Amino acid sequence: MSNQILKTAIGNYGHTKRLKDKSISSDKFDMEHVEITPVPMIFRRMVRQLEFDVAEMALSTYICAKYYGKPFTALPIFLTRSFYHSGIVCHSKSGIEAPDQLAGKKIGVRSYTLTPGVWTRGILQSEYGLDLDSVTWVLSGDEHVLEYEVPHNVISSPNGDLEKMLLSREVDAVIGAGPISSPDVVPLFQNASELDAEWFRKTSIYPISHILVVSDRKLKEDNELAADIYSLYKKAKDGYLEELKSKKRLSDEDVEVLHMQDLIGGDPLSYDLKEALPGLETFMKFNVEQQIVPSYFQPADLFAL
Repeated sequence: MSNQILKTAIGNYGHTKRLKDKSISSDKFDMEHVEITPVPMIFRRMVRQLEFDVAEMALSTYICAKYYGKPFTALPIFLTRSFYHSGIVCHSKSGIEAPDQLAGKKIGVRSYTLTPGVWTRGILQSEYGLDLDSVTWVLSGDEHVLEYEVPHNVISSPNGDLEKMLLSREVDAVIGAGPISSPDVVPLFQNASELDAEWFRKTSIYPISHILVVSDRKLKEDNELAADIYSLYKKAKDGYLEELKSKKRLSDEDVEVLHMQDLIGGDPLSYDLKEALPGLETFMKFNVEQQIVPSYFQPADLFAL
């Protein structure tokens, strides 16, 4: 009997490379990898068309999709993580020099359910006391989960480019726009790296960004599939981290992973659900407070393992 084939869409990372080139594989299933860029298009196609058996998914998109009954379930495979003090930048003429000065301003973000947006808003509220209702959130795109309805203080821009929105001063600040090369753009936090490290020391949370989801149909067909996928991905991830110890030429991604390893004092790509629970609980709280979902999911209920 031949192995089942799982149509799979995930990003290209050091810890997924061995899965994609099939140097690490399973004797129980084969993965038919579909290359999709940019990665957020994977989320959209999975949420709207259920196009894949296995897919990368932004954490907040998954929580929203779960509320609306989308038939896929996450595994505790945390593909990407990030800190977020550096993700918000302002126009130099906006007069914003501190988080409390964001009140009454317009802040651009690709979508309201964007995971970096949820983390950043949560930090601005919990650490700096910003009233999120005092801000007008301006979207450059739409939501992956079409059923989701945004809060009253969220509007859409006809402009689909966050950089142009900021430089034209349609908005006063943006979250998650990526690098913008302009003297008119300044970071909200000048010492973002120090604040990230301080926040980690305080909370022990290294924020999860992207996870892995599996079709419920596939999970029901094979009771061992979740554990088998988890084992394979963990093997690939552990092999990548071991390889870094002796690697002579490091990519930018490798350098960042090693930096995070030093910062958190442990596995920067941990797939340990118990270790992740404090971050998941905090993020779930942020999602309820920001009206992504109306009620709290227990983090353990979000995962098949």
